[in-house]
Amino acid sequence: MGMPITIDLACRDDADLQRAAFDRFRQIDHRFSPYRDDSELAALNAGAIRAEDLSDEFREILELAEDAREFSDGYFDVRRPDGLLDPSGVVKGWAIKQVAQLLARAGSENFCIDAGGDIQVAGCNARGEPWRVGIRNPFAEDEIVKAIRPGAHGVATSGSYVRGHHIYDPHQPDNRLDEIVSLTVVAADVLAADLLATAAFAMGRSGLRFLQTLTDVEAYAIDRDGMATFTPGFAAYVVT
Repeated sequence: MGMPITIDLACRDDADLQRAAFDRFRQIDHRFSPYRDDSELAALNAGAIRAEDLSDEFREILELAEDAREFSDGYFDVRRPDGLLDPSGVVKGWAIKQVAQLLARAGSENFCIDAGGDIQVAGCNARGEPWRVGIRNPFAEDEIVKAIRPGAHGVATSGSYVRGHHIYDPHQPDNRLDEIVSLTVVAADVLAADLLATAAFAMGRSGLRFLQTLTDVEAYAIDRDGMATFTPGFAAYVVT
């Protein structure tokens, strides 16, 4: 999927379950990867298959993308400026949620899934403590600027400090988004957090104000000058 993925089952030693979880990630990658010539996405963009012949999972992703586009007033958009589809902004959070559901169905009550910095946790870590999630310093990636306890919530971060400027404002695609360098969102689950983080990042400085209007959503932003701003309820998640 073009990113490191870590699955921690806390005290549970279950190689078969871990294998099943990573196999699910591989299945999703094979269908949606923009880096594979044999993915369903590649076939769609090449015109080798028609929209009406897409798999049910691909249809689900496109429906989620359209809902996010409408909800964000067009700031979330899976169609690139060149006209090709790239649903990665939906797929990553959706994939993590799929694997979290797989683990839960298998009886796993304590786990942490981290895919490229987007995280879903459940229960406690191996020490029996609530999971802690670190927010990286975008100017020094080996440093943590905040540690939070998300509980059963999902956490997602959008930014330009790892993959470069890969998010754009669909309303002004030629404008470089450089005022905010990192935006972390805590939401009901990782899929919601991922969608909201991408949309809000595309809004620039107004993204945090947009997130403040939403229920059960908190966020922490770092701008290009290293200044941090956050929503009023974010402090409740911070480890003191």
